[in-house]
This record gives sequence, C-alpha cells and structure tokens, in this order.
Amino acid sequence: MPLKPALAILEPAPTQTQRRRFTLAALGAAVLLPSALLPARALAHPGPGTLPAAALPAPAVSAPATPGGFAQHPAALAFARQLDAEQGWSDGWAERWIGHEARHRPQIVRLMTPMPRGTLRDWPAYRARFVEPVRIQAGLRFWQQHEASLERAEREFGVPDWLIVGIIGVETLYGRHMGTHRVLDSLATLGFDFPPEHPRAAQRTEFFRSELAAFLRLSREHPRPPDAWRGSFAGAIGLPQFMPSNWPRFGVDFDADGRVDLIDSVPDAIGSVANFLVGHGWQPGMPTHFPLSFDPARLDLPTLLAPSIRPSFTLEQLQALGVQPGGAAAQHNGLLALVELEQGDPARGGQPASHWLGTQNFFAISRYNPSSYYVMAVIDLGQAVRARRRS
Repeated sequence: MPLKPALAILEPAPTQTQRRRFTLAALGAAVLLPSALLPARALAHPGPGTLPAAALPAPAVSAPATPGGFAQHPAALAFARQLDAEQGWSDGWAERWIGHEARHRPQIVRLMTPMPRGTLRDWPAYRARFVEPVRIQAGLRFWQQHEASLERAEREFGVPDWLIVGIIGVETLYGRHMGTHRVLDSLATLGFDFPPEHPRAAQRTEFFRSELAAFLRLSREHPRPPDAWRGSFAGAIGLPQFMPSNWPRFGVDFDADGRVDLIDSVPDAIGSVANFLVGHGWQPGMPTHFPLSFDPARLDLPTLLAPSIRPSFTLEQLQALGVQPGGAAAQHNGLLALVELEQGDPARGGQPASHWLGTQNFFAISRYNPSSYYVMAVIDLGQAVRARRRS
C-alpha cells in the first residue's frame, strides 16, 4: 500500500488492508494501487537495486497469461530472461520462478479492477471498520507486549508510538491478517495481466513488474523460497505490509539478530514502520492535521482540492481561498493541504463532507497508502488505543 510501502510517488501500491479496501470502496476505501499504492500512485519509485525502467521490457499491458502460468507468455519470459541477465543469475532463477512456478490468478485481476466512477465515499462507515472495540483491544495488548520497542522507535526516529500502533493495526490487525495470497502469483499476475481499463494501467504494470523483480531478489537472499511467501493480493508482505522493494529500502534489524524479518519479528516491523515514515518526510513534533472553518464568500474548493493531499498552500494562500485555519494552524510554518472526507450521499441520509488541514506528516503517512481515509483511520485508531491505555 509501507506504503509503505517501493511505493509510488503519486499513486503507490496496495497494502495488507487491500481486499477490505476494495470491498469497501463505497465506504471510502481508495481504489489505489496502492495509493500507496499510494496516493495516487501514478509513478512508482523503486527501492535500491531495482532495475531501471529502461533496462526492462516495455511495460505495455499485454494479453493475459494462461490459467496455469506464464511459460507461454512472451512478455513474462522476456522480462524474466532480462532480469536474469541483469542480475547475473546464470541458473535462470527469474525464468524458473516466473515462467514455470508463478500462476495466473484471475481473482486478483478482478480485485484490482477500478470501481465505478462517481461513487461517494463514507468516512464514518470506513472509520468504523478500523476504530472498533476488537481492534482497539488488540492494539492495547500489542502496546503492552512491545512497549520497549515502541518507546525506542519513538526515541530514535521521532515517530510517535501511537502512530506505529495505528498503522500496524489497520494493516494487519497486529499480525492476525497478513494475507493468504502467494506473493509470487500476485505480482506476476498484476505485472503481466493488469486490468487494461484502469486509468493508469501502464504505470501500474511497470510498478508491479519492478516489485516482482524486487521480490525475486529478496527471496533469493532469504531462506524462504519464492513460492512460500504469503501476502496481500497486491503483493504486500508481513506485519507492516511492505511491498518487496521497501523491505531492503526501509527494513530495520531492530532486534539486532543480524537480519531484517518483517514477518516474524515484531521489533523489526516496529522499527521499519518508523524508518519508512522518516524516509518519506516525517517531521518529529509536527501535528498531522488541524481543524478549520470556511469563509463562504471566498471559498474556492476546486483550487484547494486540486493538489489532493500533497501540502501545497501557505497560510496566506489558504486564507485568500476561503480557509480559516483553526487551533495551532495559525502558527504552522510549513505548507498545508485541504483534506476532504466524504460522508456518504446527502441525498440518501449522508452528511456534508468534513475537512481538515493536512501537514507534511499527514502526507508522510499517506506514502503508506495515498488515501486520506486510510491516513485518518490510522491516526484515529492509534489515538483510540492510546486513550484506552491511559484510562
């Protein structure tokens, strides 16, 4: 989805909450890929060692693979052989796993197919799926069991403990739901059979092919073979649901056992989430968002919403466009974004959209998943667990 997760600069790739997100698109889940996919995830920025786009076969959307695999898929085999050559894998590692072991999964294509345009999202319904008693209680237990690692991550990275708790809770319910799809199949299917009707099919195809390459590099250096990894339908892995390229890029050996393990090591997952946020611009001590009110006479919502949740406006610009910052926002020095959360269809009992001012730290969280609904759910869950812990 860290968004983390290699995440896309404008429109990253899905994280663990993927299936739930797509199923709940009408509730406010982003059809992203990963928005992380991230926020609009239009262009992926691969992690270290990822092959440059120019070195790989063109990511044109191609015909689906046969149900059994990719042995007869020209683009897949060309990609695999190119990867073997670039990496110096004389044993044909990529060709073996892509051409002969990966399986095409039609259900993954269906899950990635965009939802109909114009569907109004519902923030209260979306929030209720994550900020609820079972998840809050699980978060409290997680915090109690891993308090030392959370405190250390906050001390070393400047990322609040409650925020790390919120991300891991939304992503995998603290490890309960890390995904059941074979990562090899997910990435191969999306890399060579991405839904052509998607508005960014070419970019998404390139993104998933780069993640497939990163996954094969990761699994070659890991005792777990490629067909044994399980994750989300979009290929996100482990407690923090990192895309494969983010494992070497942001993974931290926080338990000092000599390796990064985001599947079985909670300390490593905690440190890696914090490192991911710092790597995407997290500023210690900065709030994530502020309240606001509008001046109807000057309000220009189209202009304010055009940059999405990327901080783009000074306080003076916001005021000129009809925004009246509330709380500590008047003393904020950085750029801000207008965050809009739809609350259902007013014609069917929904409420008007709610609005907030998002800071650089709000945007940093969105690199995990570029949906403002996701970011607010993470924040609200983490703060709800913190409140329960203090009660």
